[in-house]
Amino acid sequence: MTPTSSPPPAARSTSRAPIALTMGDACGIGPEIVAQLFLRDSAHGCFVVGDLAVMRRAAAQAGGLLAVACIDTAADALAAPPRCIPLLQARQLPSDLALALQGQVDARAGAAAARCIEQAAALALSGEVAALVTAPIHKAALAAAGIPFPGHTELLQALATPPGGIQPPVRMMLANNELRVVLVTIHLSLRRALDALDFDAVLQTLRIAHQSAGGRGTAAPRIAVAGLNPHAGEGGLFGDEEVAFIGPAIAAARAEGIDAQGPYAPDTVFMRARHTAVRRGEFDVVVAMTHDHGLIPVKYLGIDDGVNVTLGLPFVRTSPDHGTAFDIAGTGRASASSMQAAVDWARRLANA
Repeated sequence: MTPTSSPPPAARSTSRAPIALTMGDACGIGPEIVAQLFLRDSAHGCFVVGDLAVMRRAAAQAGGLLAVACIDTAADALAAPPRCIPLLQARQLPSDLALALQGQVDARAGAAAARCIEQAAALALSGEVAALVTAPIHKAALAAAGIPFPGHTELLQALATPPGGIQPPVRMMLANNELRVVLVTIHLSLRRALDALDFDAVLQTLRIAHQSAGGRGTAAPRIAVAGLNPHAGEGGLFGDEEVAFIGPAIAAARAEGIDAQGPYAPDTVFMRARHTAVRRGEFDVVVAMTHDHGLIPVKYLGIDDGVNVTLGLPFVRTSPDHGTAFDIAGTGRASASSMQAAVDWARRLANA
């Protein structure tokens, strides 16, 4: 995970197992951008866990001749011809799912999205797929369906927990060709996120960032830690979190052989880490304390090649770094660029 490395261009998967794509929220752009990948024949070796009627509608919205063929097992996807969407019909979906209006929050779509994720995660845990790529879901639709998780990361963490076992520590990483950011806290209100920050949370994040990078070709990643407060607290003048636990967590990580540095002022550290064509970044990854602290810089650089990677799961999971885009769902204006980047990253990580 060095700043000079980037996901390979769209290519056919070399893994022995296929890659599972979930269709996302049926009322958003997820099904459409998934269909676009098969239309351009850049999702060979992939299949969709979703609903037949919804994906047929998406295939029509993607334009061009695109068949949807039901498969019985994940392995069947490897024999699918070009311009064909292999579909594994998800179980227990609402029978009237295709009647849910695009561009609107609908509990049926939230329930269906969760069922697709659950089935795809089970395939990943059993080793039947090489990776999981999830299309966008809508948090309000999940809540309307009574799903007790705020997003993919928390749901997948729960699904990866064995019965009676301990949840695996997971973290969200947003990445593009210029910047990698790992978050200590994710889908919490800012007030709750501040309460969740402590020595253990920061140290665990540093360990996960280090270990995941080591498994992806960077044995000793250079990790920058962004402070929480303006100017990283100015020695306690603008807040004491850096002194109380962020700095000590960095010191503890360094004692374990992790190349962690900081805490640095969050308004400048992302510029220092950014890799461009004319300048190599000073760091391989930035650890940020809260969701928006870390994601705003990545998304400001553009969402076309941005990818969300869940670190710490026992399988590879990626997704595009945008949402359901209800405002353009069904209009044919959605771009599949970030979804394509997510598939390319999944292939790269699965074959690492």
